[in-house]
Amino acid sequence: MEKWGTINIRGIVIASAWKQNGEISAVAIAGYDEIRYRIADDHLGAQLRALIKKRIFYGQPKTGAMLKKLFLNLIKPLGKALIGACRDLAPIIIVIAIFQILVLRQPFPDLVSTLAGLALVITGLALFVVGLDIGLFPLGEMLAEEFARKGSLVWLLVFAFALGFGTTVAEPALIAVTREGARAAADAVLIDNSPHALQRYALHVRLTVAFSVGFAIVVGVLRILRGWSLPIIVVGGYILVMAMTFFAPKEIVGLAYDLGGVTTSTVTVPLVTALGVGLARTIRGRNPLSDGFGLIALASLAPMIFVMGYGFFVY
Repeated sequence: MEKWGTINIRGIVIASAWKQNGEISAVAIAGYDEIRYRIADDHLGAQLRALIKKRIFYGQPKTGAMLKKLFLNLIKPLGKALIGACRDLAPIIIVIAIFQILVLRQPFPDLVSTLAGLALVITGLALFVVGLDIGLFPLGEMLAEEFARKGSLVWLLVFAFALGFGTTVAEPALIAVTREGARAAADAVLIDNSPHALQRYALHVRLTVAFSVGFAIVVGVLRILRGWSLPIIVVGGYILVMAMTFFAPKEIVGLAYDLGGVTTSTVTVPLVTALGVGLARTIRGRNPLSDGFGLIALASLAPMIFVMGYGFFVY
């Protein structure tokens, strides 16, 4: 006796058969599991055929309509983000105002410019949050899910390293700190005080940090796949940091510590976090809450180890 039930299929509706005159005669669902499911020729099948024919005959929506739809979809999230940005910045604004008015008893210098700058900060923060929600987070999760479904460990690890390296090497905070580190090293007569030497030193430190973050993301992905303990890895890493601190050149220790913090900023965090959560959500037996997070901790830890190791080599 046959048993009937309901299953959920995720995929894309496509044309699967055509008549001699080119008209679509059947449709199917191309599932994300790479299996094609034929849709019965009933009322629902007829509706889907009509929709596909309409899409084929009338083509893509006009650019103006697409932009209008995108604008309407952004208004509500942007409004919420603006309110959230005002709420988040309110404590900072209140503290500064209290100290400026009640403690220093001084008027705000150039109040118009201050208010304009504050408005730009609020707007920029809101746009950044909306951009994360509609762009970077979904992109990172989608890439993680697709790589997990492909089942290729090598390509997943290559992608993880490239993501960590690429996002870190472009980090504005990292570029600024490595430049200051190069100037400090030149002032301490550790390197030549020439533009070429300064640029080379800053580039080498930056590439070291980017490589370390890529390595950390690979370790984090393997941890999610293999189920390794995050506390053991993190505690062991910080024990290594403490041990290296006693033996590393003192000129590099402070820089290494600071670089552990600046590497995980606006560019790196969204994509790396989305990668971990998306991977943990896709793999059976993994919990996105307990297994998906932790990549950022590893990405902050690894630069301290690698930069102090770079100090052993250089100094």
